[in-house]
Amino acid sequence: MILNKDTAKKTAELLLQINAIKLEPENPFTWASGWKSPIYCDNRIILSYPIIRTYVREQIGKQVELLYGKPDVIAGVATGAIGIGMLVAEYLGLPFIYVRPEAKSHGRQNQIEGVLEKNQSVVVIEDLISTGKSSLNAVEALKAGGANIKGMVAIFTYGFHIAEENFKNENIDLHTLSDYQHLANLASETGYIREEQLQTLMEWRENPSTWKP
Repeated sequence: MILNKDTAKKTAELLLQINAIKLEPENPFTWASGWKSPIYCDNRIILSYPIIRTYVREQIGKQVELLYGKPDVIAGVATGAIGIGMLVAEYLGLPFIYVRPEAKSHGRQNQIEGVLEKNQSVVVIEDLISTGKSSLNAVEALKAGGANIKGMVAIFTYGFHIAEENFKNENIDLHTLSDYQHLANLASETGYIREEQLQTLMEWRENPSTWKP
């Protein structure tokens, strides 16, 4: 869910500006899943731009406070949200932990890195939501560790129907700074893409797993 339309538009503008998001309908990318996609998003690039990372940090931090008050702990999902999650925790003056995709096979075999005590309230920070599978995997690990999950705030979501269903089924509250619709609208309004390219982007979002360029 988008909390602030102005923030959604501004965030989309910044992501396009630094090429954290690339749109290439005629020369699609191939995701690790094998899906063909006219869009590629790498929000870790934000960390290389101090002014933009400060903006994102503050916007996420403000949304966390507005939606959930001050939780006990901020958790980032590895690896993409470790950096931004730590910045948000610093902004709010809160402890930070992060969650691996799976437990380590050596050492203490941790999946959760950092100090999490039973029944502590946690807000999870993500950089990007696609199907939501990896994000919800982190939530399950935190729950297993005794956390009380207040919700999740992410930078960007593709807005896939499957992600909406996954979060609904797990009863996890998700808010994002921006989303695919705001990005596509902005790209069209500013001439970043042509009208026919906008149509391609919309067609892909409806059936990303079967879309062919």
